Amino acid sequence: DVFSAGISRYGVGDARALAEDTHDFEARYLDGLIGPLPEAEPLYVERSPLGRPDLFRVPLLILQGSEDRVVPPSQAEAIRDALAAHGVPHAYVLYEGEGHGFRRSETVIDSLERELGFLGAVFGFETPGIPPLTPEGDEG
Repeated sequence: DVFSAGISRYGVGDARALAEDTHDFEARYLDGLIGPLPEAEPLYVERSPLGRPDLFRVPLLILQGSEDRVVPPSQAEAIRDALAAHGVPHAYVLYEGEGHGFRRSETVIDSLERELGFLGAVFGFETPGIPPLTPEGDEG
């Protein structure tokens, strides 16, 4: 009940899945943040948004790169699916060829414009020159 909307850029939805799916450089990163698996599995569930999908209640814009090897698109898609299952308004944008952290100028511009369009649609303010992005389904 703290936020009225959210924006996720290549966000983690399930820490357990991330521990299995991320590339080698990040493979042991979560051991220091959460703990080693399988001993710390209850903490992974507790600290993962998808461990408590009933708390998804406000519109969410999800931005993801198709080539993200740090936080794979499957994380964003799992969040998108949980939002849809709970009837929470959302928009999902997958940027082809982008990784973790958008690099191409056209992607950076587009993502910022979509964020503004999303917030304008959610909060009801004008975004001159930028089309509203109504949270409901997928974009891409």
